[in-house]
Amino acid sequence: MSGQSSTEPNKGQALHKNIPSAETNVADHSIEKWANGSPSSDRLTVQPVSDAVEEIKSEIGKIIVGQGETIELLLIGLFTGGHVLLEGLPGIAKTMIAKLIAKTIQSDFSRIQFTPDLMPTDITGTSVFNLKDSSFHFRKGPVFSNLILIDEINRAPAKTQAALMEVMEEKQLSYDGITYKMDFPFFVMATQNPIEQEGTYSLPEAQLDRFIFRIKMSYPSLAGEQQILHRFHNDFDTHQATDVKKVIDPQKIKEFRAIIEKVFIRPELLNYIAAVVHDTRNNGDLFMGASPRASLSLVRSGKALAAARGRNYVIPDDIKQVAKAVLNHRLILSHEREMEGSTIEQVIDEILQNVEVPR
Repeated sequence: MSGQSSTEPNKGQALHKNIPSAETNVADHSIEKWANGSPSSDRLTVQPVSDAVEEIKSEIGKIIVGQGETIELLLIGLFTGGHVLLEGLPGIAKTMIAKLIAKTIQSDFSRIQFTPDLMPTDITGTSVFNLKDSSFHFRKGPVFSNLILIDEINRAPAKTQAALMEVMEEKQLSYDGITYKMDFPFFVMATQNPIEQEGTYSLPEAQLDRFIFRIKMSYPSLAGEQQILHRFHNDFDTHQATDVKKVIDPQKIKEFRAIIEKVFIRPELLNYIAAVVHDTRNNGDLFMGASPRASLSLVRSGKALAAARGRNYVIPDDIKQVAKAVLNHRLILSHEREMEGSTIEQVIDEILQNVEVPR
């Protein structure tokens, strides 16, 4: 029921609140310096956010083995108003994690299976003729929900993908001259299989950019596989999923978003983010760099990660922790690096190593 995220740190302690990454370059005694200058450092409390994240991870942990960072990134996407793309091989719990996230939130949930014959109106809705009053009425499609799981997004044709992307970006839908607003929260979790190309329609870079994260998942470790088998060897239908409880509601999500917006980030870190993104645009290893939307996504997700870890201020490691998930779908390798067999994550690592971290 689980795999491992490719961006997951080597040591699980880094996933818990109040504990920095095991690979941090910032000494413990100097971490709090990043709160200096904050007008609200003594007043803003992020405990409701960190408590909710830990409780949701605990509930989902009843079913999913590992995947703490994946769950954390999904919640960050939800709390910051973004959308998330889950990418991985079949059978590693991409869909299950998305469904369990929905089970912990008191809101509507909709699942849409994308297929090659799926039309835009199949997801957005269409006009239906009413015989009683001899008029057409708009019948809303499954995209009118709070949490939407798009299974195998790359199996639907481009026009259906484009219709979804428009709703994701605008959080509204126009049909027959009438605009319909999406209810809050509106959060899309999409999955795709990276190895199958036949019968699929790859998302173009402009549409990939609409996702705040692309989370790459892989197979579980040997210990994780053993734990999965011991947990489910006598539960073929995953009845344990009924034990997952609701934790938060839309009003709490609004409150969390307001808290995250107020998390303090020093000007030096904003400049650091700008330098990282600027490097992607002037890097010989990359054919295409990141846009300003990527910069804003790094700020938002860095603030949300800080709040999830129990801090009301951002440290450099927060930016480094989210950098791969934010950037890996926004960059295109140069032909030379692609021929060498390099990955986009390797180039991101090199950029993070080369750009000087503020002290």
